[in-house]
Amino acid sequence: MKVLVADRFEDAGLSQLRASGVEVDYQPGLDGEGLADAVAAADPDVLVVRGTKVAAPVFAAGRGLKLVVRAGAGYDTIDVKAASAEGIYVSNCPGKNAIAVAELTWGLILACDRRIPDQSAALRAGRWNKKEYSAARGLFGATLGVLGSGPIAVAVIERARGFGMPVVVWSRSLDDARAHELGVERAGSPLELAARADVVTVHLAATPDTRGIVGRDFIEAMKPDAILVNTSRGSLVDEEALRRGIEEKGLRAGLDVFADEPAAPSAKYEGALSRHTGVVGTHHVGASTDQAQIAIAMEAVRIIDHFRATGAALHCVNRVVKSPATCLLTVRHRNRPGVLANVFRVLSEAGINVEEMENVIYDGALAASARIQLDTQPSAEHLEQIRASCEEILSVDLTSIAA
Repeated sequence: MKVLVADRFEDAGLSQLRASGVEVDYQPGLDGEGLADAVAAADPDVLVVRGTKVAAPVFAAGRGLKLVVRAGAGYDTIDVKAASAEGIYVSNCPGKNAIAVAELTWGLILACDRRIPDQSAALRAGRWNKKEYSAARGLFGATLGVLGSGPIAVAVIERARGFGMPVVVWSRSLDDARAHELGVERAGSPLELAARADVVTVHLAATPDTRGIVGRDFIEAMKPDAILVNTSRGSLVDEEALRRGIEEKGLRAGLDVFADEPAAPSAKYEGALSRHTGVVGTHHVGASTDQAQIAIAMEAVRIIDHFRATGAALHCVNRVVKSPATCLLTVRHRNRPGVLANVFRVLSEAGINVEEMENVIYDGALAASARIQLDTQPSAEHLEQIRASCEEILSVDLTSIAA
């Protein structure tokens, strides 16, 4: 197996891949056409990226490419639709950066509340202004509002207890039982959360449904002088609405991500919001601790090792949730060559497509049971043709799949 690593990657991860017998092509810094050209030239089985964007031409370039591993949690930098169209798995490494992002989240919350960057800037400029910077509200007893309930959100919630902050949470997947388990209150909507929280922190995946979820209505619902922190993705926050909230309501914002942030690790950046006096900004470094990067690298290695051994992609993000299958054909058969070929021949001649299939081998490997999901129900005649197609077929059964 050949693996192209197109971003910076921990040495320990590279060493472990090589030790397992994987051929590693390490070319950190590839992007755009350079990435597509490298994939075409190397034709790897697996591509590993961190922040590099993987566009449609990359998937078309590597005919042997089977899996793209995003060494991180989010995968909005990968054209998942294009990967799916080419039959290429996309996997990520969820949860491995949770503690690192949670730590930065709390750093931004504290920096906003105590105006730490402004104080440092004043001291470096030779100004002592204790009167100005003594006016801080403090966090104890304030309500923390968390958008999201995944691993990062949970890590943030756990640390809120140390600050004595009650927590209210909203996410589509959160129910009362899980809220009770986390020791939080469940908000009925994002707007309810905005109205109740003194500090709001965003921990949702970037999807079409979450784009702009912190928009004008959300900002208007927030309390005056509240704090908003975003360490997820810039697309989740309407930056113009946030700017107005800062200027008109006295909001303060801690932002690790921006809608127009550069893709390159080093570049000129003149984003207006990042330079606003009401914003504490960092450089999309939430996951950038040594601890997190080692954990992510080891998880990426585990995904590759599992794929090499089984052909299955751990943490796959582009496997269909529900296939178009309408029925399940179960063929119990002797474990002999050519049996299933006869089944598929009948289905093909009938114009019936196989959506998914599993062939279960019984102990001793003498018999098997093929579970074949089909897009169209075979007729009684087709079922009889399958039964008669091979003497090694023991039984044929058809059941409907609930919509």
